Amino acid sequence: MRVRNPRTGVYDYEFQECSPEKIRETARKFSANQIAWYRSGVANRIAVIQEWKRVLISMKEELTGALAADTGRTWETTAEVDWVIDSIDKWCIVAKKFYEQHSEWIPYPITTVLSPWNFPLALSMMDTLPALLSGAAVLVKPSEVTPRFVAILEQTIQRAAGLHDVLCITAGTAETGALLADKADLICFTGSVGSAKKVLHAASKKMIPVLFELGAKDPAVVLSSANLEMAASAIVKGSTTNAGQNCLSFERIYVHSLVYDALVDLLAAKANELQFVDDQMVKGEIGPIIYEKQVLTINSHLEDAFSLGATLVTGSKKCEEINGGYYCRPTVLANVTQNMLVMREETFGPIMPVIPFDQTDELIEMVNASEYALGAAVFAGSDEEALAVAQRINAGSVSINEAALSAILHYGDSVSFNWSGIGGQKIGPENFSRFVKKKNIHLSS
Repeated sequence: MRVRNPRTGVYDYEFQECSPEKIRETARKFSANQIAWYRSGVANRIAVIQEWKRVLISMKEELTGALAADTGRTWETTAEVDWVIDSIDKWCIVAKKFYEQHSEWIPYPITTVLSPWNFPLALSMMDTLPALLSGAAVLVKPSEVTPRFVAILEQTIQRAAGLHDVLCITAGTAETGALLADKADLICFTGSVGSAKKVLHAASKKMIPVLFELGAKDPAVVLSSANLEMAASAIVKGSTTNAGQNCLSFERIYVHSLVYDALVDLLAAKANELQFVDDQMVKGEIGPIIYEKQVLTINSHLEDAFSLGATLVTGSKKCEEINGGYYCRPTVLANVTQNMLVMREETFGPIMPVIPFDQTDELIEMVNASEYALGAAVFAGSDEEALAVAQRINAGSVSINEAALSAILHYGDSVSFNWSGIGGQKIGPENFSRFVKKKNIHLSS
């Protein structure tokens, strides 16, 4: 399999897809090994995972370099690796507390994790870590778009004693994912709704559960009382992190008409401060569009918006090709209407379409019109005013006066509503229970 470099457009990496025979062999081995892994107890599993953490830290530079080459961005890559390492301690604490209180719960023996390309390491480990700590064996297939980190991560697994008996990460296409899913007792999938339907169909044949995190169209709401400087900074950050290739990215912005013009000006000014990542990936905040096909979606959404009357305040009319890579400038759109694709479908780019509102009922109707309902944010001058609006928003997680607090606050449980997913989001202690099932033993008197 040949892999495209998102900064240059050159196919400069190759990997060998795992054979069906190897997958079947690994699944058979894991079926046997998983019993001993679970029976070893949560304390032993924590010790093994902590040893893995030490190995990850020792190979952090190599892992970060591979991820940066896969994604073409810098500070997000460092933050991604640090987030995963930090989350190990948090999941270990959750697992210990859970099994102290729920010894009668047992894991699904084999969990298959299918993860996407936008945060390759984090989104593969967010399900893998709790599944392993629950006592499951785990088969992981990251996206074939960003596979360079897989070989390095596999090295770290081999260096943590005993971990390779219950954890395998392999690069591959959808066909490999289908084979891994066929060996699963539980499937964790992060990606598009279209692909999720195929996974769900496969799971239904085996009558096994699924955990999905899918599309999103997160709104940011700015009330007239909000601190506009703070709101604009948070919205730009929330819309442009990883060049907008983020399931928690703000993709719809609703602003009270009394402060609409002022906020649009602030968004434009702050967006203009951001620069593309340079050739050495040392300077700049906005990396390339990682997946070439995503460029088509972004361009079609922008073209549709302009054809229906949207105006460009600042940014791009379409993605730009620079030295073989595709980039999209942080883009603010005005004169936006609800019927535009950029307000209805997931864009996955650094696009900020802004709509004014006057009445709260009008606002709530627009916000809740989306088929997606993962997250949202409300900016207001007081918590009470923000909460009054937040409680009416249909979303699994609503942040107040900040962007994506559910990701920042690991202990903040949240779930996915509507088409955004099934079975809870990937963070928070309550979501550890997704990976286990309760076993009851009844004694006659």
